[in-house]
Amino acid sequence: MKRKLIAGNWKMNGSAAANEALVRELTGGMAGAACTVAVCVPAPYLAQVGALRAGSPLELGAQDVSEHAEGAFTGEVSAAMLREFGVRYVIVGHSERRQYHHETDAVVADKTKAALAAGITPIVCVGETLAQREAGRTVDIVKRQMAAVIHTNGHCISEIVVAYEPVWAIGTGRTATPEQAQEVHAVLRTQLKAASEHADRIRLLYGGSMNAANAADLLAQPDIDGGLVGGASLKAADFLRIIAAAR
Repeated sequence: MKRKLIAGNWKMNGSAAANEALVRELTGGMAGAACTVAVCVPAPYLAQVGALRAGSPLELGAQDVSEHAEGAFTGEVSAAMLREFGVRYVIVGHSERRQYHHETDAVVADKTKAALAAGITPIVCVGETLAQREAGRTVDIVKRQMAAVIHTNGHCISEIVVAYEPVWAIGTGRTATPEQAQEVHAVLRTQLKAASEHADRIRLLYGGSMNAANAADLLAQPDIDGGLVGGASLKAADFLRIIAAAR
């Protein structure tokens, strides 16, 4: 049985003082956690959080990575740079990156490849907008997004983590029902099994307003192997409750 993964996405939040308080509370409350836990923090805080988590089971994650290894790409951060900071996970293709930075499926696939080449596990995000769901296009959208990553990464696909994040449920307070989430996770699982004989070890996370109140029901679904948690990951008590629900 796969060990569940709970990953916090701090987005563009944090300060040196707030980070220290949050990480110390998290590491102090994680004793006996039955799942793997990571926090994906803004790039300027990687060194600080990496030092704060030292000696604890809390893993370090980043929120984005360049598809390029090096070169004249001002403002970009390469996978090799992230690796030097001890980064274990990196979020790739989050809906906010796709929407606001116009990242295409191909770019997301290349970023996945760059992370894997550096020994970092990419958390590859896929998901549909409300308009796409209402048009009955959910399955087509997530399979298209996943297909690009599979095509570019081939046999390495078994080394990724996938996060299904319905765009209409991110930061809105709306959450897919456990049944809705499971339905899409099952589709992704089938697609991945067709691509890799080792697909059973790929963890599929749910990411769309997972919180302390709904985490247990979502995590009880057969194809949900963890969560990509936004706002609730900034509150130690809430995040620890989600961690406790991941068994």
